[in-house]
Amino acid sequence: MNSRDYIDIEERYGAHNYHPLDVVVEKASGVWVWDVDGKKYMDCLAAYSAVNQGHCHPRIVAAMREQSDKVTLTSRAFRNPVWPLFARQICELLDYEMVLPMNSGAEAVETAIKTARKWGYKVKGIPKNRAEIIVCSGNFHGRTISIISFSDDPSSFENYGPFTPGFKMVPFGDLEALKNAINANTAAFLVEPIQGEAGVVVPPAGYLKGAAEICRKNRVLLIADEIQSGLGRTGKMLASEHEGVKPDMITIGKALSGGLYPVSAVLSNRDVLGVLEPGSHGSTYGGNPLACAVAREALNVLVEEKMVENAAEMGAYFMHQLQALDTPHIDFVRGKGLWIGIVLKKDAGGARRFCEALKEHGLLAKDTHETVIRLAPPLVITRKEIDWAVEKIKTAFSSF
Repeated sequence: MNSRDYIDIEERYGAHNYHPLDVVVEKASGVWVWDVDGKKYMDCLAAYSAVNQGHCHPRIVAAMREQSDKVTLTSRAFRNPVWPLFARQICELLDYEMVLPMNSGAEAVETAIKTARKWGYKVKGIPKNRAEIIVCSGNFHGRTISIISFSDDPSSFENYGPFTPGFKMVPFGDLEALKNAINANTAAFLVEPIQGEAGVVVPPAGYLKGAAEICRKNRVLLIADEIQSGLGRTGKMLASEHEGVKPDMITIGKALSGGLYPVSAVLSNRDVLGVLEPGSHGSTYGGNPLACAVAREALNVLVEEKMVENAAEMGAYFMHQLQALDTPHIDFVRGKGLWIGIVLKKDAGGARRFCEALKEHGLLAKDTHETVIRLAPPLVITRKEIDWAVEKIKTAFSSF
């Protein structure tokens, strides 16, 4: 069968909650993918940063195969020998005392919200059922009912009410608004260090550091959602490191498995995650031995193959090359590391048609918020491959 055949089957039997580009990927390696018709593409989305280590990294694949021959799932009703090794490794790497493993990014955010509320009641002394969590406009933290309850994107929340109460929204990047929104019932401030789904929006310099100081003064937990921004994407292991900030709690996922398996986690210190006791939260698959073996090797690969450093170097180079493009369609380019948003002018005709044109020239990227093209290639990308990508972008843009 060819691409059209697969697309027709998907359109008939699959729910239409996505609008993918019409490319049917059959195999992948590093930064490259091939469709069922044999055409080769550069992947500049990396599965929304889940494939930071590159597609099908052989070391991670080998770890998955080895563990799958031993034991894959015990549930947390019993112990397994891989979970504690993963717990120690991730805590030592990211400098936290405790970790709670989950599966998807949304589950990690839900876990952080539940933990923050319980901390608010048990430790801070907030009256029962009065805890508030502050979030930012333009946020994207997942698709569950509680999470879309604090979204301001109509495509996320329209026709899904009634919504979960207990959230207050402030403008992203506005420290004064954050300060004014805090009251005695505020348990936490949940924020993306860089907003990905919003179009790789980087806040003003000093924003996260200032937010951390405000939270500390008011006994409010700072929760950083590092699911997309973390694990090397921005040229640091965590994006919050760019301002020397250590959040009270972080959520990570996506690249935690190198794209081979759903793995996410919440990390914090003992005085926060310690409020959870047996039976208060969990997941059948959370912390399963297969997930932990994959995640351990995914972290090893990031560190040992210096992918974080490569993201910083190649990201700066990619950004410079894109900012030098001579085209009437681009308004400006923004980002950090290998996480870049090409912001188009309002009269450019929308980002979707540019992504479709890029696909025809062998480069896969994703549009967001109508006017932004997101570029987030695997962190293994080389200067030569970036030069190739820039030439394809020039060619595609010149066709309009």
